[in-house]
Amino acid sequence: MNAMTDLNLYRHLDEMTPWNDRLQVLEVIGIVDEAPDVKTFVFRSDAQTWFRYKPGQFVTLELPVGDEPVMRTYTLSSSPSRPFSIAVTVKAQAGSIGTRWMFDHLKVGARVKAFGPAGDFSHHVYPAAKYMFVSAGSGITPMMSMLRWLNDCAPWTDVSFVNCARRPEEIIFRKELELLGSRMPGLNLGFLIEERSSRESWFGHMGRIDAVRLPLLAPDFREREVFCCGPEPFMRAVREMLETSGFDMQHYHEESFGKPVVAPVPAPFADDASPSAGIAPSQEAVAIRFGASDVETACLPGQTVLQAARAAGVRISAACEFGLCGTCKVKKTSGEVEMSHNGGILDDEIAEGYILACCSKPLSSIEIEA
Repeated sequence: MNAMTDLNLYRHLDEMTPWNDRLQVLEVIGIVDEAPDVKTFVFRSDAQTWFRYKPGQFVTLELPVGDEPVMRTYTLSSSPSRPFSIAVTVKAQAGSIGTRWMFDHLKVGARVKAFGPAGDFSHHVYPAAKYMFVSAGSGITPMMSMLRWLNDCAPWTDVSFVNCARRPEEIIFRKELELLGSRMPGLNLGFLIEERSSRESWFGHMGRIDAVRLPLLAPDFREREVFCCGPEPFMRAVREMLETSGFDMQHYHEESFGKPVVAPVPAPFADDASPSAGIAPSQEAVAIRFGASDVETACLPGQTVLQAARAAGVRISAACEFGLCGTCKVKKTSGEVEMSHNGGILDDEIAEGYILACCSKPLSSIEIEA
C-alpha cells in the first residue's frame, strides 16, 4: 500500500504508545537541504508510535558504515509539540564518517536503529522568565528545538536568539527564524557574520562574538537563562565572556558530547535501603552471563560490564561510554552492580532492572539480557 494512503497513519495520539529506544527502528520520511553541507533528516517510528522527549535532547543513531556499525549522537532539531516525527539536522564536516554516510546513503524509506532520547540540555529542565539561546554553526539545532516548542506552546516568551555563522548563506534555519521573529512578540533575533559573501548581501552585525558585540545583540543578557551550543572554542569564549562580565554562571548551560568534568552521579538505587549500599565492586573476578548471546565469562576487578562483554565477543551498542547517551542500556535479570552515570538512564528504567553497561561494575555474579 502506498504510504500516503496507509490508513494506519491516521491515528489519534491516545491510540498510540510512546516510542523508546527498546523499539529502536526509525524510518526516513523526509530530507531537506538547509545550508551548504547541512541537511535535515526527518524520521517516523516504523512501529507506529509517537515521540515523547524534552526540547533540546539528543538521540544516537546506529549507522551501518562498514563491517561494524558506528554510533553517532545528534541533537534533535524538531519539537515534541509535534510528536509524530523527529528530525536531526547535521553538518558534514571534513573527515566526517557517519554524517557523510547519511548524506550519501539515507533516502526516504530507509531505516536506521536509534537510541534515546537523552540529555538535560533543555529549557524544560531550567525554566525561566527570560532566555538567551546563543549558538554557532550546527550548534543551533537544540536552540531550534526549544524555540519551535516555545512558538507552539508559549509564543509570548521573552527569548534573545543569537546565532553566529561564517557567511550569510550558512545561517541554518534563517528563513524560518525570520518568520518566527514576525510571529513571536518576545523573540529578538541577533545574527553575527564573520565575512561577507558574493552570494548574498548582508547589512547586519559583522565579526566574532565578544564583550562588545554581545551587549549589542542582547543588552540584558545578565538577566537571562543562557543556553550555549557550538564548537568547543566558541563555547569557551562565551563562558569566559560571561564570567568576566559578572554573570551568575549558575544560569549558564552548554551542550557538549565531551566527557563531563563533574563527578559521575551515583545511580538512584544505591541508597541506604539498597542491599548493595556501601559495597565496593568485587576485588575478584565474578561471573557474568549474557543470556541472549548464551555466553558466560568472568568480569575482572575494575572492569565494567561493557568491557567484559567486549572481551567475551558479546556486542553491546555504545557511543559516549561515560553514562550520558544511554546507548548501552541493557537489562540485568539477577545480581547487583555499582552504577555511576551522567543522566543516560531514568529512575523508572533502573527500577525495571536496566543498567548502563559502560558505567556499571559488578558487585556479585550477574546475568544480563544481551
